[in-house]
Amino acid sequence: MQKTLLFISLFIQSQLLFSQKDLLQHVEPPNWWVNMEHHAIEVMLHGKNIANYSVSVDGLTLLGVTKTENPNYIFATIETKGAKAGTYSILLKQGSKTKLSIPYELKVRNENSRNRVGFTSEDMVYLIMPDRFANGDEKNDSHPSVVEKLNREKPGGRHGGDIQGIINNLDYIADLGATAIWSTPLLEDNDTNYSYHTYGQSDVYKVDPRYGTNDDYKKLVEKAHAKNIKVIMDVVPNHWGSNHWMFFDLPTYSWLHQFPGFKQTNFRASTQMDPNRSDLDLKINSDGWFVRSMPDLNQSNPLVLNYLIQNNIWWMEFSGVDGLRVDTYIYNDKAGIAEWTQKIMEEYPKTNIVGEVWMHDQAHQSFWQKDSPISAIQHYNTYLPSVMDFTLNDEIIEAFKEEKQGWDKGVMRFYDNFVNDFLYANTNNILIFAENHDTQRLNTIYPSLNDYQLAMTLIGTVRGIPQLYYGSEIGMAGDKNKGDADIRQDFPGGWKNDAKNAFTKEGRTKEQEAYHSFTKKVFNYRKKSAALKLGKTLQFVPENNVYVFFRYTENEKVMVIINNSKEQQTCSLDRFQEMLGSVKNGYDVLSEKTIDFSTKSLEIKGKSSLIIELK
Repeated sequence: MQKTLLFISLFIQSQLLFSQKDLLQHVEPPNWWVNMEHHAIEVMLHGKNIANYSVSVDGLTLLGVTKTENPNYIFATIETKGAKAGTYSILLKQGSKTKLSIPYELKVRNENSRNRVGFTSEDMVYLIMPDRFANGDEKNDSHPSVVEKLNREKPGGRHGGDIQGIINNLDYIADLGATAIWSTPLLEDNDTNYSYHTYGQSDVYKVDPRYGTNDDYKKLVEKAHAKNIKVIMDVVPNHWGSNHWMFFDLPTYSWLHQFPGFKQTNFRASTQMDPNRSDLDLKINSDGWFVRSMPDLNQSNPLVLNYLIQNNIWWMEFSGVDGLRVDTYIYNDKAGIAEWTQKIMEEYPKTNIVGEVWMHDQAHQSFWQKDSPISAIQHYNTYLPSVMDFTLNDEIIEAFKEEKQGWDKGVMRFYDNFVNDFLYANTNNILIFAENHDTQRLNTIYPSLNDYQLAMTLIGTVRGIPQLYYGSEIGMAGDKNKGDADIRQDFPGGWKNDAKNAFTKEGRTKEQEAYHSFTKKVFNYRKKSAALKLGKTLQFVPENNVYVFFRYTENEKVMVIINNSKEQQTCSLDRFQEMLGSVKNGYDVLSEKTIDFSTKSLEIKGKSSLIIELK
């Protein structure tokens, strides 16, 4: 009899647990913190016919409940202002009977969280594609909860790099002179193919299990901070992947941009500021999908916008990251992405956010930076502190091919680019780069070490926040014309059976070491130089394909000379007297030699550069 009663009791408990699991499938965000600026938290509850129940909260004020045409969702807005840390109960009721009690935790906020300082022009950012960088934990190479498994033989497959691989090589990154890491997205991407890039996310509250866990990500941030390295999180508020769990059960039809169904963007982001645009062209740009497998999110829907705002605040608070990089920033709803940015900056006023503004005109690029004099004409402000300098990247990929100067060729491209700095609200807060995970590899455009050195001299000394793409520092090449996987190859030594290990000096070839030692020298000097990190710029019109500019503060001056011609050139020092003054000599950081200025002229070899600290 007792065995029969025990069996019945266990059966009833199992059925109850099953029904509760069926009733409640997702709670997002999974928790919150006390003393947040964003204190009225909208908790999304998802489960079968969950909207049939009423909602109340024990110990907290329920400000409102929103239900949509989909009965599987409830959006409950809960006031946390003045609340104490602890676990509260969200109650789902049917009449007076409680059907389900959902524990919801408000955690203690780190007292320094709000005042964290984001990445700045004092940093050098090292960009990592985690699946291709280093495999630190082979146990997570494949995972039963996601479709695509390890296949290192497939160029566009999963190769096994992970969070632990980044942690294992933090010393290498720091030694190179980097003070910040930007990893491409780490959240779950459950696409059947090409999921390694992780820009088509399937769960935005969960690290992809092939990279590790949420706690592993927090551990990466903690380990990086211990070595004075900041961490930048790559986020994608514009779109999700077509395998996102919500895509199969949309809270509302307008959660996505639908025309109805799929319509690809025209990629004409200039329609966002064009006073003569067609409204249809603007709509297709901002509401169209990148590709069919990336559903476009509708930030003009308040539920969607608030969901995205809370998601990114949650990750910043949970992980302790120092800032955000925003993918496809200019394809979002203009008003929505401005509010998204503003809310995050209100929560973390000293952090930094850089947007991918892939445009080829400085006025268009400037439009997207906070307090831009260009966007002010249209009474619009993105609140976005930083943009990516694609116009400088455009010039880098052409200039070093042009060994004759011409009116707008060779190093004149750089001079003309910086002439337009007056268009920006803050030139120090612009991310500058020679390549990234979406562009042609620099060392494929320029197979010569000399040209690479010229590019690194430029990136390491001009205004802005320099970014280096992983592997560039060892001469890694790759042809984008062969597909994206070719510009995202595995870093040699990141896998235990690799024949060579370029993470160590002993494991690098002579050629790899030449690239590495030059890169290390430039960026470690920059780390020490206030003039390069924070100074003003004075540039001279190039002559004979030689570009000369100065970075300076009240107490420090650095003279930079880039000779893009094959021939040795002579620079008359009289021309630079307004900056040189009575300086008698300087120290060239690259050759580690003293430069005598008393001769009134300076010889510089073909395809070479000087970084001269003025004494």
